[in-house]
Amino acid sequence: MNNAPNEKTGNKQQTVAVIGAGIIGINCALELQSLGYQVTLIDKEGIGLGCSKGNAGHFATEQVFPLAESSLLWQMPKLLLDPLGPVSLSAKHFVKAIPWFMQFFNNMRPSLRNKNTIAIKALNENAISHYTALLKEANMEHLITLQGSLLVFETTNYNKVDAMYQHYKNEGVAVKLLDRAETIKLEPNLHDNINYSLFFTDVAHTIDPLALSVALSEFAKSKGMTFQQSAVTEITQAETGVTVLTDLGRLTVDHCVVACGAWSKELLKGLSYHLPIEAERGYSLSLPINEQESALLSRPVASAERRFIITPMANTLRLAGTVEYAGLKARPNYKRAEMLKANAAFILKTLPEQEAEQKSEQEAWMGCRPSLPDSLPVICQAPNHDKIFFALGHQHLGLTQGAITGKLIGQLVTKKTTEIDVSPFCISRFN
Repeated sequence: MNNAPNEKTGNKQQTVAVIGAGIIGINCALELQSLGYQVTLIDKEGIGLGCSKGNAGHFATEQVFPLAESSLLWQMPKLLLDPLGPVSLSAKHFVKAIPWFMQFFNNMRPSLRNKNTIAIKALNENAISHYTALLKEANMEHLITLQGSLLVFETTNYNKVDAMYQHYKNEGVAVKLLDRAETIKLEPNLHDNINYSLFFTDVAHTIDPLALSVALSEFAKSKGMTFQQSAVTEITQAETGVTVLTDLGRLTVDHCVVACGAWSKELLKGLSYHLPIEAERGYSLSLPINEQESALLSRPVASAERRFIITPMANTLRLAGTVEYAGLKARPNYKRAEMLKANAAFILKTLPEQEAEQKSEQEAWMGCRPSLPDSLPVICQAPNHDKIFFALGHQHLGLTQGAITGKLIGQLVTKKTTEIDVSPFCISRFN
């Protein structure tokens, strides 16, 4: 039942500012508007124009393991020294990144890793069902496709693949181990290099992440939400409410949700909260396809060895992945996007034919994933500010966890019992 005060109950309708119009902020705004609040969604650029625009479009509920795993320790030197490898650390950013990496390495400890895995699983368990319900209500069900996804292997070492299969299976992930023939039956365009795959049967993808963001924001607008394009520079709380200072002036509201991802650090610092967040830059390359090429893939295919993913989308084949630690302000290195195409040639038999005019249409993109060292987002009421809430730091799983995060924020703002335990996601773990 809606317990948000509004005119219908004789009380003044309460107001909420949601800062950040990525997929997390949009879902928070939609949920709160649906609960009866008057929501203003604020972003310095526009709807879904950050990480929500060019990501892999993969609802990756199978990714229940934190990024900090001990096997990375011996791989890191090689990974970091290859400027076009799957992981890159800018020399200029190295010193600034040391504290984050120290915390990241600490989270490799089995006790912390197991605890963090349980928390990620709880968020992912109903993540897709929350989306399907929202998109059905918005008449946008075509934007989500429930075809599962593949993790493909070039190795011929069955025991290595089986060990990973058992790893997922033991955590309750719906997965099948397929040999080459079974894999090719699902995706005939896979290269002869592929010998095995893990088929994650309950995974989904979207044909257009930006369209998904826009559709959900338009649905929220149809319920009364307003959007303001402006940069937020400061948030303060008083007894009368929350004041949001923007480059267009001041906005005073009853509640505020901070959901601006990798850009959240300075805003939270102004409220005296420590947020050890890294802008983990990811790249994508979208290759235009014609009607005949639309059958190149029917579901996302990730490469275990090359650490990137290929997703079939509306009129494009999107290659996405890589990790680059270079901070928020460094210029994009689009060679990292171009290398994805070279890697794709080892995964697919046929890539989209790129005529001269089509090459000019292929789109290279870079976005800053908001990554915390324990791979958990921050979803909580601010410990020292009862009118301010945080929804940020979802690393590689922002798209996946968007709808469930919106639901949880709605429950926190309305002081209801949350559907999962949110204590692992409180910012107090860093302060």
